[in-house]
Amino acid sequence: MTQTRSGFFALIGAYTIWGLSALYYREVTHVPALEVLAHRTVWSFIAFFGIIAAQGRIREMFALLHPRTRGQGLSRIAPAAFVISINWFLFVYAIQSDSTLEASLAYYIYPLMAAGVGWVLFSERLHGLQYLSMGLGIVAVTVLTVGLGAVPWLALMMSATFMTYGTIKKGLAAGPVIAMAAETTLIAPFALIYLIGAELWGWGGSAAQPAGAFGADLWSSFVLMLAGVVTGVPLLLFSMAARRLSLTVVGLGNYYNATLQLIVAVTIFDQVITPSHSIALPLIWVALAAFTFESFRRERQDRKARTAATSSSTLPTEV
Repeated sequence: MTQTRSGFFALIGAYTIWGLSALYYREVTHVPALEVLAHRTVWSFIAFFGIIAAQGRIREMFALLHPRTRGQGLSRIAPAAFVISINWFLFVYAIQSDSTLEASLAYYIYPLMAAGVGWVLFSERLHGLQYLSMGLGIVAVTVLTVGLGAVPWLALMMSATFMTYGTIKKGLAAGPVIAMAAETTLIAPFALIYLIGAELWGWGGSAAQPAGAFGADLWSSFVLMLAGVVTGVPLLLFSMAARRLSLTVVGLGNYYNATLQLIVAVTIFDQVITPSHSIALPLIWVALAAFTFESFRRERQDRKARTAATSSSTLPTEV
């Protein structure tokens, strides 16, 4: 399997989990959002640290966090950990505030941001049907935004933080497991301090959402522990995809994630789909189909060109 294909399948896996993750976070709406974020961080740290410990790569992770690594280590890991923590919190808040539709809008906006950054910073170009897909995507997002009747600040903030995270990870040489272990290692101490405060002194709690949910009952404790898997697995897959695919592909593929979130919001959470969504969604699906077709078509062309070049270089030369 080529790097592009494996990256594509990793991306689909990540976006499928994220697209359905609202179902998981709906199970912890009785827990304060910051407390859920802290559990996501701590249990993800335990999961990734356990993986690299089993692989005997703990020293490699700490070497990555050494200040001397600079652009290929701490100076990328630290901001990546910070912005993904903000993104995690915003998503949990969106689910808890019955804003799942706006969360899905965030992931419709994100691909356009990612494509713009890919063009400006990485000189990535669109080809063929990809221009059509981008145009349809812009029209669809415009229709959705106008339909809300207000500036979707939550969606814009979620898009911006996730785009920033993907951009930072794009230039990181470290493997995805080591990188994710390093990110969670940096923020886990802060999350653990918060959880101790929540358990002992009720930090962040309210009458509707009492603090210290872990240990209150077996189901809550199990679901909060599961946050490590729900958080870590898609991030691992996304990190693999971000290193193997262009930022534009990673961005536009997110329409699949957004559509899954929208389906969950409407069919399971009973949130109302507007006429704007009825117009925009078909446009988005056509855009995704066109972009995917063009990506695979270009991959086949590039592979044939490489094969032809290799074959011509092995032909005997007349003297």
